[in-house]
Amino acid sequence: MSLLGKDLIGLAGLSREQITTILDVAEPLREISERTIKKVPTLRGMTVVNLFFEPSTRTRISFEFAEKRMSADTVNVAASASSISKGETLVDTARNLEAMRIDMVVVRHGSSGAARFLAERIKSNVINAGDGTHEHPTQGLLDLLTLRQRFGSLEGRRVCIVGDVLHSRVARSNIWGLKALGADVAVCGPRSLLPNAIDEMGVTVFNRVEAAIEWAEALNVLRLQLERMQAGYIPSLREYNRVFGVTSARLKAAPRELLILHPGPMNRGVEIDSDVADGPHSVILDQVTNGVAIRMAVLYLLAGNKAALADVAKGGAA
Repeated sequence: MSLLGKDLIGLAGLSREQITTILDVAEPLREISERTIKKVPTLRGMTVVNLFFEPSTRTRISFEFAEKRMSADTVNVAASASSISKGETLVDTARNLEAMRIDMVVVRHGSSGAARFLAERIKSNVINAGDGTHEHPTQGLLDLLTLRQRFGSLEGRRVCIVGDVLHSRVARSNIWGLKALGADVAVCGPRSLLPNAIDEMGVTVFNRVEAAIEWAEALNVLRLQLERMQAGYIPSLREYNRVFGVTSARLKAAPRELLILHPGPMNRGVEIDSDVADGPHSVILDQVTNGVAIRMAVLYLLAGNKAALADVAKGGAA
């Protein structure tokens, strides 16, 4: 059994040691992506199924890269092309796949709790690639890795999550992960886009983005998840940008230089302006690069591989 247990469902409940181990393992694995031959034989012979019930580009491709760079056999299953569209249940789909002797399932689902529901019913390792508005643990981990690379330690660092916290599984994973590593966490957004229980999550709440920028050392800017909204959350996209948008003019007034993160995809000109997203303080592309390394680390740890990590980092191509 790996340090993480059988599955990775969320960051809530993970210890500082467990999260730090994932980040530490990801660092040398990141170098594999910089090689001419981007492959090691660590997971050769293992089969990983990517089971996605929601649209995804970055997360699905990132997992697929991670799996292939560790020499796993990868199978991609989209709900629209599976028997789910004929009425088959999630568990029946997973059990049928498991009968083909798979080793791991990466699942994204629109219902909160779907990943845990599945993990409790199959023997294969389950990795949550985002479930409803619950958690997105590998996105939270790659954000932590990106921040740690810039700050060294997250102890006492001030990170504010700005935007649609209510519908964001990324926000929840970030809050639990940042707090586990000793960071001070805040959120900022319209009250209509903050969870009712936000005051119980141990975070500072800002009602004005200017106040958040004055306080923070890093901003993690969230996308407005318009596909999850019904009318009434915000007056208009233009009004949201005017009041809560992260703009270069607002950043120029900050007392210090801020790191800018965004989990993507971005609504440019809404929650973040293009000159900020593409500016010198943006680490958004670093997040994408780190995403592959984090997912490689999670696959490696859940596999319970006994090979020394140093051998993986130094090993030749498959």
